[in-house]
Amino acid sequence: MDSTTSMNKIRKALRLIPAFAALILLAISGCTFKGYKFNGSALDYNIYKTISVSEFPIRAALVYPPLQQTFENKLLDMIARQTRLRVIDSTNSDLRMEGEITGYTLSPQAVKEDAYASQTRLTITVRVKYTNNKELGQDIDQTFSAYRDFSSTELLTDVQDELCNQICAELTDLIFNATLGNW
Repeated sequence: MDSTTSMNKIRKALRLIPAFAALILLAISGCTFKGYKFNGSALDYNIYKTISVSEFPIRAALVYPPLQQTFENKLLDMIARQTRLRVIDSTNSDLRMEGEITGYTLSPQAVKEDAYASQTRLTITVRVKYTNNKELGQDIDQTFSAYRDFSSTELLTDVQDELCNQICAELTDLIFNATLGNW
């Protein structure tokens, strides 16, 4: 193939680019994206304006008192960052979220040859009841769990705050996606 033939093919291809671009623009202009919101939620703010979030008491056998406040703050922060909903203290809200922290457990992981665990797993479990007062059939009553492993050479008291922050962040993400994110 000589260079003249190659140049002719390149010129023909370049002439097609504006037509191809115009076709893509026409296709895109005819499309609307009503279901996707760039803020992470799938809510219609013409319908949903308020949410109430009740306390999430600890009902686990093992209790770490700061956990309740940490979880509730992360959940409220996520709602504030990802939605335009107004949080109110009323059962007459458009959406309602309530529940309880049902599990705070430690379990050995990665048992070594000397029968001692080299890792310990901290698992937090939260039961959430989500009520949609505007649309029937959208309610959720579900349990969510998340965990983090840490070295058994570390004391739980030394890593507990950081682990709880990480686990609560993951839990609120899971809960948001299952309820307000409508994933």
